[in-house]
Amino acid sequence: MWLAGPDHHTNVWQRPARTGEGHRGTPGYVLGVSTFPLIVFVLALGAATVVAVMALTAIRGQQLGVVAVVDVAWGSGFVVVALVSAVVGQLLGPDGGDATFQRWFVLVLVALWGGRLAWHVRSRFNGEHAGEEDPRYAEMLGGSLAEVGLATAVKRVFVVQGTAMWVVSLPVMVGAVTDLAYWPVLVLGALVWAVGLAFETIGDRQLTAYKAEPKETRPTVMDRGLWGWTRHPNYFGDATVWWGLWLAAGLASGWAVGLATVVAPVAMTFFIRNVTGAKLLEKKMSQREGWDDYAARVPLFFPLPPGVKKSASRG
Repeated sequence: MWLAGPDHHTNVWQRPARTGEGHRGTPGYVLGVSTFPLIVFVLALGAATVVAVMALTAIRGQQLGVVAVVDVAWGSGFVVVALVSAVVGQLLGPDGGDATFQRWFVLVLVALWGGRLAWHVRSRFNGEHAGEEDPRYAEMLGGSLAEVGLATAVKRVFVVQGTAMWVVSLPVMVGAVTDLAYWPVLVLGALVWAVGLAFETIGDRQLTAYKAEPKETRPTVMDRGLWGWTRHPNYFGDATVWWGLWLAAGLASGWAVGLATVVAPVAMTFFIRNVTGAKLLEKKMSQREGWDDYAARVPLFFPLPPGVKKSASRG
């Protein structure tokens, strides 16, 4: 165990030996002496990857005159971090079949989620309001990008988003260079991920269909389908996806990795509910006719079936 002190006869960059059956029977065994510096390395490389992604996104935002392009980088950036982590794990991490399957399986989950999200946001970004700043970011900036300058945008948006991306990616990065400890938790994580992706995908499609209806005939507030369960099914799905990924990449790698990385889904849930997601969007939506009635019937974030009485404290 890494708490027992270093073995001076071990090369710390040597590929960790495959976890044996004896270790497999020890709950939470994943971290060895040679694993700890590898974790530090993959976290540092992940941070460098995030910086590169956000730097390129900031440059593109300057060219377009809007910072909303960061929403496209949000999904795709996670995929890049997961890919880099998987490659590091494959080259330097545990070489057992279980560990190999886990790191590439998690990469597939991240790629499916991030690719879909990036494509959806890009389609929206190039659609009816192409070239316009997202009201959420205009509020965060205190004006347009041209008015406040790129330095302010970097400080208030790109650094915040990049930091969040790195923190949320923790289980993916660490899980890629440690061994798989609990197969059932990996399966559970995939199921939770699937529920989250379904909420996000269906919610986005339902909202797109609603926006395609003539404004004169459609309801002033979208309250059909999953939007009758939660006011933000796409955001709820986003957070749920990352609870699933924490299970599949973090807790499935052992209790130590799970505890060390649980901050990731907690941060994602907080960030998307309270910072750049639901709460910020509701400041604009609350001005719509019928919104107060809708908000009184439907929970902000965590879903409830239509007709179930909403608790005043439920979010």
